[in-house]
Amino acid sequence: QVQLVESGGGLVQPGGSLRLSCATSGLAFSSYEMNWYRQAPGKERELVATIPSTGGSTNYLDSVKDRFTISRDNANAMVWLQMNSLKPEDTAVYLCNAHRRFLGLNYNYWGQGTQVTVSS
Repeated sequence: QVQLVESGGGLVQPGGSLRLSCATSGLAFSSYEMNWYRQAPGKERELVATIPSTGGSTNYLDSVKDRFTISRDNANAMVWLQMNSLKPEDTAVYLCNAHRRFLGLNYNYWGQGTQVTVSS
């Protein structure tokens, strides 16, 4: 059974930092691209950051570039999102996603999400 469990969310003041963690089990972690998405109330889910299966070149939503950093540890099947200089508009539920395309099929697994609230 595949599980993705996020942690590390909370309430932080503008300009503060948080580090989100996603612990995975039950999947061939090193074969999956890992993503962080977020969804704010009344808004569509948006892709925040992506890291390839091998941990190479990462990609970010324009609004979080130079503030957020995604990283992974294939040996321990973990992925993190370091968030610095947080802004109120970063407030959302952050979700960990594992994605793989194999033999023409897309495989996606999701965590339950962790709430991040940026407010003074």
